[in-house]
Amino acid sequence: MSGRQVLTVPNFISVLRLGCVPVFCVLLLGMGNRAGAAILLGVLGATDWVDGYIARRFDQGSELGKILDPTADRLMFLAAVVVMMVDGSLHAAFGVTMLAREVAVSLATVVLAAMGARRIDVTWTGKTSTFGLMFALPFLLLGDSSVGGGTALRGVGWGLGIPSLALSYYAAVEYIPRARQALADGRADRTAASS
Repeated sequence: MSGRQVLTVPNFISVLRLGCVPVFCVLLLGMGNRAGAAILLGVLGATDWVDGYIARRFDQGSELGKILDPTADRLMFLAAVVVMMVDGSLHAAFGVTMLAREVAVSLATVVLAAMGARRIDVTWTGKTSTFGLMFALPFLLLGDSSVGGGTALRGVGWGLGIPSLALSYYAAVEYIPRARQALADGRADRTAASS
């Protein structure tokens, strides 16, 4: 399938994830339904794996999907962290540490793009850390809900969250040589195009 394809199942799933971000915010802050918000967040986190699998398995990868999927991931993740901190279901220090990494990576991405770097593909380490954090958050949220078993649920959340957060910082460091190479490649492409 052409990389220019737009109407694909993975792209539809990514758009659906984006559309569910406000629903999550309303469930948690507007309705105070921590259990419902946690379940929705867990389902949205799982769909990130699903759309990637479909794109690879059925050759539905696209240039739009390479932008849309990480954008949906990032917005969903940022919204979840901020809203959970406001709600009080996420420890502020843990949330700020997650946000600091996301802001740094986002700024670096914008600066590199402005400097003409080619796009950098997400690494396995980066995907794994995001996946772990996206499942840690629902468990932490459920742990503060009325479903019962709060201590065990929070234990699972922290057990997933702490190593995933450490892995996310490792992934950020891992991107540094990739960023240098992407910048060099982007400049070489521009030089070749102008000659």
